[in-house]
Amino acid sequence: MSKLTISYKEARETHYWLRLLKDTGYMNTSQYEPLAKDCEEILRILYSIIRSSKQNQ
Repeated sequence: MSKLTISYKEARETHYWLRLLKDTGYMNTSQYEPLAKDCEEILRILYSIIRSSKQNQ
């Protein structure tokens, strides 16, 4: 469970840095969109796994 929580936090941080890169002009929207979409999907998956694990305890 601990590693899942760490993974979720790391994915959130990655999403933050992607937004920062886009907002500061180091990455354009066409580069940002697919990466952000993938990151958001990973976040949803990890959140679902964590939530299911907590319910099954």
